[in-house]
Amino acid sequence: MVCVDELGPITPRAFPPAPGWSPDGHRIKAPLEYGRGRDKVWVFGALRIEDGKSLTFTSRSRNSEGYLKLLQKIERAVPEGLIYVIADNLKTHKSAVVREWLEGHPRIEHAFIPKGAAWLNLIEVWWRLFRRQALAGHDFADGYEIDKATRVATRQLNWKAGRWVWGRKPKPPRYRRRAFEYCL
Repeated sequence: MVCVDELGPITPRAFPPAPGWSPDGHRIKAPLEYGRGRDKVWVFGALRIEDGKSLTFTSRSRNSEGYLKLLQKIERAVPEGLIYVIADNLKTHKSAVVREWLEGHPRIEHAFIPKGAAWLNLIEVWWRLFRRQALAGHDFADGYEIDKATRVATRQLNWKAGRWVWGRKPKPPRYRRRAFEYCL
């Protein structure tokens, strides 16, 4: 079972320096920059639930071609057996090109989660770990740096990967049970 999703757009953006104080005691105001720029990057990802290994790559747009590339990488990563792919209800996941490709590859079975229930897809939790590892606190100059950060973070997260289970771990049994005796 493999959960798939796309993260993005991620934009390389260097933030202006923090405002300081001028020699005459006035606060220096930096101009606000709301532009995202043209260099956007999408991160396609797949999470294998049984061992927690993930597979990511970056693309300049979120389209059916990128999704097909992800499906091909999943097929190579899981060489035998049926592959159940859990995906969001997006047009790129249901396009004619993707459906045609899936007909030629009967090993892969697609399952779509309901709209508004993204929390059912376990890769959403993995994206949170990925963002913290790869993107938090970094300024990227271009898409190449985002791609490099993606590859490094995926390698690090795969190194400490473990089985994914939906829900919480069971509470440990109490090691000391209290016994009360009341004497009247």
